[in-house]
Amino acid sequence: MSQFELVSEMYRAHFGTKPALITHGPGRVNLIGDHTDYNDGFVLPAAINFGTDIAATKRDDNLVRVLAVDCNNESVEFSIDDIKFDENKMWVNYIGGTLLALMKAYPSITGADLVVTGNVPQGAGLSSSASFEIAVLKTFASLNAIELDGIQAALMGQQAENNFVGCNCGIMDQLISALGKENNAMLLDCRSLTFQHAPIPENMALLIVNSNVKRGLVDSEYNTRRQQCETVASYFNKQALRDVTLKQLLSAENELDAELVKRAKHVITENTRTESALTALQNNDMAKMSELMAQSHNSLRDDFEVSTPEIDYLVEIIAAELGAKGGVRMTGGGFGGCVIALTPKNLVAQVKQKIVASYQQHSGLKADMYVCVATNGAFNR
Repeated sequence: MSQFELVSEMYRAHFGTKPALITHGPGRVNLIGDHTDYNDGFVLPAAINFGTDIAATKRDDNLVRVLAVDCNNESVEFSIDDIKFDENKMWVNYIGGTLLALMKAYPSITGADLVVTGNVPQGAGLSSSASFEIAVLKTFASLNAIELDGIQAALMGQQAENNFVGCNCGIMDQLISALGKENNAMLLDCRSLTFQHAPIPENMALLIVNSNVKRGLVDSEYNTRRQQCETVASYFNKQALRDVTLKQLLSAENELDAELVKRAKHVITENTRTESALTALQNNDMAKMSELMAQSHNSLRDDFEVSTPEIDYLVEIIAAELGAKGGVRMTGGGFGGCVIALTPKNLVAQVKQKIVASYQQHSGLKADMYVCVATNGAFNR
């Protein structure tokens, strides 16, 4: 049964009628450009064919009734006039925070009956949270005949996560979920919110490997990295690390704490790599893409220090199979989660076989593998 059929059937079983509509917010994978988004830099994500589906019907009152299929069929009810942070059911806060952001601009929305399900692996770094937020925004915009555009929606989703959920994420996850384009990645300028699409060559697959080292972004490490970046930008009297050059950073090496220099060095060099990756994809230059992704991983491991031994091992064994024909790196916020391998389709089986043969024996963990395609975003359908 497809996700679409599942959520429709669950809605009928729970509410006793057909849903008025079904919306979808895709997850994402970032090919290159991690921890650059909140530094006003560049990222190169793709929306993927895993995401959040919501079946919904508009109500005449302000009540929101939700069944969360993937949270043991938990159900909640709340009024949009009285949205409070829920300490016990974290998933509810993504709905509440998103609705608060939407109602700042559109205060006259009404309640709805919702059934939510998704197939983005939780805690893997493929942005199940942004997928959820964008699906909620698409749902309530559609039910209330609001002409919400993708950039507006992305900003609202980010606002919900920053101000309500408590994670200082950048704009990348929400924007690619809203405005991704089929068969393309997106070079996004996180300052201007302008973007260019980057074609993914037809013979390449997006192989996502979940290390199953569990991770969470709403924690001290992510927010600490952000504070460290802001400290260096402030030292140079700049708005963000986007405005600091590598030459400037290295000239101040003796005045700044060594750890701060490493953090900033990653961000500054990652921005350059990410812009170069657009050109590599446009030219179908996999050797260059392979080199850029390897440099990115090493920088995240050594300078930003957000990788893990399990992730490093996966990157190592996949890189040995791909050579210069594809690229591999950790992806997402770090501290576990996933590896992205841009893999020739004729090598996918070989790479998967190597992972099955080696990873569990090495780490004690079993990796989950997903062969993905780049899809359209929720506001680009």
